[in-house]
Amino acid sequence: MSKKNPGRGTATHRHLKERSHHAQIFSPSDQGKYLDTVQLHQLEQSFRSWVDATTRTNVRRSRRRILAIFLLIRYTGAKLSEVLNLDPFQDIDLDGRSVRFGRMHESDRHPLRTVQLSETFCREMQPLIADTSEAAPKGIFNVDPGFVRRKFYERAEACGIAKPLGAPEVLRRSRAVELMQSNMPLPAVQMLLGHSTPNLTSAYVSFSEDDIHNVTRYYMEKESTRKTSARNCFFGKIQTIRKGDLQTQVDLVTIDGHRITTVITNESRRRLGLKKGDLITAEIKAPWVIVQKGPRASQSSADNVLDGVVESINRGVINTEVIVRISGGTQVCSLVTSESERRLGLAEGDRAWVMFSSFAVVLLAE
Repeated sequence: MSKKNPGRGTATHRHLKERSHHAQIFSPSDQGKYLDTVQLHQLEQSFRSWVDATTRTNVRRSRRRILAIFLLIRYTGAKLSEVLNLDPFQDIDLDGRSVRFGRMHESDRHPLRTVQLSETFCREMQPLIADTSEAAPKGIFNVDPGFVRRKFYERAEACGIAKPLGAPEVLRRSRAVELMQSNMPLPAVQMLLGHSTPNLTSAYVSFSEDDIHNVTRYYMEKESTRKTSARNCFFGKIQTIRKGDLQTQVDLVTIDGHRITTVITNESRRRLGLKKGDLITAEIKAPWVIVQKGPRASQSSADNVLDGVVESINRGVINTEVIVRISGGTQVCSLVTSESERRLGLAEGDRAWVMFSSFAVVLLAE
C-alpha cells in the first residue's frame, strides 16, 4: 500500500468525510465557521453572568428572555426566526419534553417538526417561561430580531469570541457539529435541523419517524445526565435474538446500517426484557477495539468489523488513542499500545478497520 500524506488524506478519506460529517448539513463555505463545545459553554456562561449582573427586576426579566432564546437555539439548533415565532404555551411541551417548530407563513414549505428536549433543559426553561411571561403580554419571544442579534454579538465579544461567531446561524451550525461529534446519527441530526432526511430503510431494518425521535431524545438525555467510561456508543434497533442454553446472541442495526453483534447471558436478556424491534444502546470500551490498517480486513474471530478512515491519532508514551471515522459519521475510538501503533505505521487519512468481539459489547436498555 502506498504511503499517504497524513495532512491531506486519500480520496476515500475526503469522500467519507464529506459524506458523513457535513453532507446535507453545511455548504463548503460554512466549514470552520462554528464554535466547539468549550466555546459554546463559555458563551452560555456569558449569558448567565449577564443575567445575574443586574438586581433590577424588569431588566433581569428582559435579559432572561434573551437567555431563553439563546438556550433554545443552542440546544435545538433552531433558526432565530423559528424561536421568535414560538408560542411557549402551545409549542413548548415541558412535560412531554419537546418543542414544536411550525410554518411561519404560507410560503414557508418546511413541514412542522418536533425536537426532543432533555429533562434538565425543561427544568430550567419552566421558571424562565413563567417569570418572563408576566412582563411580556405579547409573548416572551415577541422580540425584535435585530435586538437579539446585537445581544448575541455582545455576549460573544464579552467572552473573547469573535463577534460574527455569536450569530444565531453559527450557533445552529455549532449545535449540528456538536451532535455529530457525539455520534448522533446523521439522519437524526438532519431531522432535528428540519433538513430532508435520506431513506432510512436499510437491508436490515427500517427506522420510523418515532424511532428517530427516540434516538434524539436518548442523545439529549445522555448529553445532560448520564456518565459512562465507554468511549464508543452505537444506538440501534434489535434485528434478531438467538437464544442458546446459557447465552443469547443479539444483533442490532444502527440507523447508518452498521450491524453490531453481542453475546450476553440469558439472565441478562431476561433482566433487560429484550425483544425484536427494541431500540437499544451498545457500548464498547476503547481498549477492546482492535485497529487494522489496509484496504482489506484480515480473517479473525472478531464478530464486528467496520471499515473507516483514521481521523486523528493522539500519541502517548505508553498508549496511543486512535480515532477512526466509519461511514455515517460515527467515530470509533481505540486505545492501543504506542509500540503497536508504531508497528502499524498509522497516519491520518489511512484506510483502516476497527474490530471487536461480540463479548466486548455491553447492552444498555434505557
